[in-house]
Amino acid sequence: MNFKFVYKICSKFEWDEYKKKGQLTGSKKDLEDGYIHFSGEDQVEGTLKKFYTNQKDLILLKVDTLKLDHLLWEQASDGNMFPHLYSLLDISNVVDEFEITLNDDGSHNLPANF
Repeated sequence: MNFKFVYKICSKFEWDEYKKKGQLTGSKKDLEDGYIHFSGEDQVEGTLKKFYTNQKDLILLKVDTLKLDHLLWEQASDGNMFPHLYSLLDISNVVDEFEITLNDDGSHNLPANF
């Protein structure tokens, strides 16, 4: 598992709003839970299948963890460890963004180079 980067899935609209603010406050679910949900590189595909089937206009943000003081890896109900950020995310920590395309069957195509 690579701990240098974590990944955030969001809509293109949300990403545009975050860029205007200069920080990522999180989705409605993030705000309800009190932290920003991230995925490790090997967890992105499963997160898309579980929470984003049939959703279009998604962006995958690659986030450098080096300056994230409040990032914790915590056990989810399925036993896997997921990264959670207990603070806002300054968008200067986003090192790359990738468009996620939607297939006809509602599944997603991830870029090969993320």
